[in-house]
Amino acid sequence: MLERLFAEHRLQLEVDVDMSLLDERPVDETPVPEPQDQEPIEEQVPFRPRALVRSERVEILLSAAAGVTGSGVMCLLFDWTHALTFAIWALLIFLVSVYLLARDSQSPIVATDRLITTLVWTSGGIAVAVLAWMLGYVVVKGIAGLNYEYLTSDMSKVGPLDDGGGVFHAIVGTLEQMLIASVLSIPIAILTAVYLHEIRGRLAGIVRFVIDAMSGLPSIVAGLFIYTVWVLQGQGPSGLAAGLALAILMIPTVTRTAEEMLKTIDDGLRESALALGAPQWRSVMQVVLPTARSGLITASILGVARAVGETAPVLLTAFGSSSINWSPFNGPQADLPLYIYQLLRQPNPAQIARAWSGALVLVLLVLILFVLARVIGERGARVRGGSR
Repeated sequence: MLERLFAEHRLQLEVDVDMSLLDERPVDETPVPEPQDQEPIEEQVPFRPRALVRSERVEILLSAAAGVTGSGVMCLLFDWTHALTFAIWALLIFLVSVYLLARDSQSPIVATDRLITTLVWTSGGIAVAVLAWMLGYVVVKGIAGLNYEYLTSDMSKVGPLDDGGGVFHAIVGTLEQMLIASVLSIPIAILTAVYLHEIRGRLAGIVRFVIDAMSGLPSIVAGLFIYTVWVLQGQGPSGLAAGLALAILMIPTVTRTAEEMLKTIDDGLRESALALGAPQWRSVMQVVLPTARSGLITASILGVARAVGETAPVLLTAFGSSSINWSPFNGPQADLPLYIYQLLRQPNPAQIARAWSGALVLVLLVLILFVLARVIGERGARVRGGSR
């Protein structure tokens, strides 16, 4: 008890000594400066290098003028007359001018961004321009002979120098051969894609290697294979043989595209089906494939568009014909690529004009397929987005 009282008394003495020391500390009488008016902070606006202002647009125009002028001067000095040489040097000088002007007016970072952006837009513009030029050239060459008679008649009663004749037999052959190729290849390709992405069995690596190897297979090799194992074995040329060769070309395209479509399906759907007790095959059949239906349709149409323009396989398996052959199982049969190839080899303007019209029909058919694939793909994406 006495020890406790002694400790409390000692603590009180220490506190009193500390307070006395604080009272003896000199007081700072320095006047406190009054707060001055601070300048308002300017609002910082985010800088977007890709947003072009008026001065930057002027720089782009000056760069384009420098490219054209510089390339023209070089062509005059070195006696270059080819238009492609002029275009290449004009593009190079234009890109260098864009970078230098942006670096001087902005910064090296902005100049690099401006250079890459300009290069990307220029590359896209060149690709679109080349495609537009090709389509325009085919349209100009083939639109003159495209009429109702041309679309509804064949070449069986038309001579090389006669007027008339048409492409109907080639259209029939193309549709029948592509139908056979689609029936044979699309189910195999979709099942292969399901095996590679959903099942992932022991042979998945080997199957993927074979699919990748088939993707680079020349079309004439597929035609030679069917020619050897089918045509030379007594079956003869036919639309069925052409369909078999085209199916070989379609399988890798449809498989790879379908596999990419299956990768877009949310894993939560698979896990939910498995959590409810559904086996994997039922989960794939009733959940995964219905969800990826639009993507699989797109993959199938892209495969058809890939094979519809092939000539070499059909040349070795169907042999071509000048009349309509409604039966793809018996006798030679024509299709659009083979029809174009055979007519272009004829040394007279009438046949060449028919070939250009056939090329226009083929381009329109492929264009319809690609547009259809794009529409179905976008519709499927909207449906999946709305369901989420």
